[in-house]
Amino acid sequence: MFKPVFKDTDLKRCSNPLTRHPPGEYQTAPFPSYSKTCPVQMKDSKYKGVVVPMITPVTEQGAIDVTSVGKIIGLFAEHHVHPLLMGTTGEGHSVSPGQGLLLVKTAVEAARMAASQRNVSAITVYAGLSGCCVSEHIRTANEYHKLGAGVIVATLPGYYALTGEQMYNYYKTLADSITAPLMLYNIKATTHMSIPVEVVKRLSTHLNIVGLKDSERDPERMNECLAISRHNPGFAYFCGWAAQSANSLLNGADGIVPSTGNFVPDLFAGLYNAAVSGDIRKANDLQEKTDRIARIYQEGRTLGQSLAALKVMMGTKNLCQPYMLPPLTRMGAEEAEIYI
Repeated sequence: MFKPVFKDTDLKRCSNPLTRHPPGEYQTAPFPSYSKTCPVQMKDSKYKGVVVPMITPVTEQGAIDVTSVGKIIGLFAEHHVHPLLMGTTGEGHSVSPGQGLLLVKTAVEAARMAASQRNVSAITVYAGLSGCCVSEHIRTANEYHKLGAGVIVATLPGYYALTGEQMYNYYKTLADSITAPLMLYNIKATTHMSIPVEVVKRLSTHLNIVGLKDSERDPERMNECLAISRHNPGFAYFCGWAAQSANSLLNGADGIVPSTGNFVPDLFAGLYNAAVSGDIRKANDLQEKTDRIARIYQEGRTLGQSLAALKVMMGTKNLCQPYMLPPLTRMGAEEAEIYI
C-alpha cells in the first residue's frame, strides 16, 4: 500500500510559521504572523468550508465510473467537504456534455444518500463550466442546476485574450441568465488571463454572484480580494492556492479548494476547523503535512501528469481507477509501482 514518507527537511520554515516556500507553488506570502492561538473573525457566509476539486473517475473505456463517484462523494460527506465537479483537477475541458450531466446527477444523488444515512444536511455540489461558447454555458449551467448542483463555478473563456470589460460582461451575462448562484473562478495558469481585482470588485455586488475561487499565486492579489470579500457578506473568497490554505483562512477566507483533498479530505477538514477556531499550531502542522503529500504527486510533473499520479494514489484507497480522459494519459505502469 502507498505510504507517504515525510521528512522535516521537505519544507522550510520562514518568518511566518504558516507560510511555506518549497520550489514552485509554495511561495513566501507577506501575511502577518500569529501566536499559537488567536481568534479568527469570519463573516457569516452561506458558502464556506472545504471544497475539493474532485477528480473525474472514468473506466478504461472512458465512461464515467459511477461507482467510484459514489465512493468519493461518500468519503467527502463523511468529513463534510464539498465537491467541485469538472474543475481543473476534474479534467473539465475533456468531459463531454452527456458525461457532465451524468456526473452531476450521480454526485447529487450520492450526496443526498450520504446525508440521509447520517441524518445531516447534504454537502453542496459545485459544478464547473469550461469552454468558450457563452450560450452553451448558460444552457449547461441551468441543466446542472435542475439536476441539483448548488453553485455554478465558471472560468474565463480562455481562447481569446479578453479585456477587463469583456471579462466583466461575460460574468454579468452569465449571472443574469442562469438560475443557480455563480462563483467566479480565476486560474491564470490555464486560462492565461487574470480577472483584474477591480473587475472582481464590480462583480462582487451582483446579487447572483456569490464568490470567487482564486488559484492565482499572488500574495498581494490575495490580500486585495480578501479585502473585497471581508466587507461583503454575500461574496465569499475561496483560496485555490493550496499551500496558502491556512494563511488565507487566518486572514479571513471563507473556504479553501485543495486538489490534494481528493486523497486526504480529513486533513483539510481538520485544517479548516483548526484555522477558524484559532488553533494555529494545529493548522500549521496540517498545512505542512498536506504540502508534503501534494509534493509527492506534483513535484517534477506537468499539471496533467500530476492528475494521473493523483488518481494512482487514490487507487491505493480503492477510490478510483487510474484512467484519464483524452488528451491526458494514465501514468505508466513502471512509474505507478512506486505508489502501490
